[in-house]
Amino acid sequence: MKVPPYHTSPSVIGDRPFLSTDIADIVDISFYDAIQATTIEIATAMQEKIDQDIRDGNSIHWGIADNTTGKLVGTCGYYRGLDKGEGELGCVLLPQFQGQGFMTSAMQLAIDFGRNNIGLKRIWAATSRGNFKAISLLERLHFVKVEDLENEEIKYEFIT
Repeated sequence: MKVPPYHTSPSVIGDRPFLSTDIADIVDISFYDAIQATTIEIATAMQEKIDQDIRDGNSIHWGIADNTTGKLVGTCGYYRGLDKGEGELGCVLLPQFQGQGFMTSAMQLAIDFGRNNIGLKRIWAATSRGNFKAISLLERLHFVKVEDLENEEIKYEFIT
């Protein structure tokens, strides 16, 4: 398995580096360890933790930008398990951009990158039982439900 830093990266729809000015656009979808940001300050602190995780080789985090405005509308990445040749794939998208293909494309590119460029042997994702859009997305991308988790969450694993 290859370890970070990676010298190549998939081209996700509107993919570009995070800027400090992006935080205000994505505070509503900023999460760290399943905790959602409620202020710009908390979202900024979370992004700093994510940046440190990236530098430490523990995660890969892509921003998804709207090609029309250039503003970030979502994120996608691997957040756990890279040190074991595995990856928990996570994503979040602003509601007004859902259903437009952003996340299907981003997740497929991230899956391909994880398997082909990093050499991940296992890719998984978790979502809440009531998040029917995420469940549908995961199933379209060939993820299969493997476990019921605590707190009304379910775990999916990518099956090739």
